Amino acid sequence: MRKFIIEREITGIGKSTAEELSAAAQRSNRTLKELGSGIQWVHSYVTPDKTFCVYLAESEELIRAHAARSGFPATRITEVCMTFDPSAERA
Repeated sequence: MRKFIIEREITGIGKSTAEELSAAAQRSNRTLKELGSGIQWVHSYVTPDKTFCVYLAESEELIRAHAARSGFPATRITEVCMTFDPSAERA
């Protein structure tokens, strides 16, 4: 599967309680189950007015379907072409 970063503009999301985020995760997971094995939520980063979600998916269309069904906006979807970390530095 391909890796994507989904930027979701959600005003005030950073003030959400643990219970509110848990409910959102449950709604997302139900929708993912409906969509089948071609899409997987890895994790999300929460900022004051956005989330940045990492997904594995067979296609961008599946991510858009998840956004439409779950009610979570997909403001921007970016496919990850590669990753690297500090260990990539050469002496």
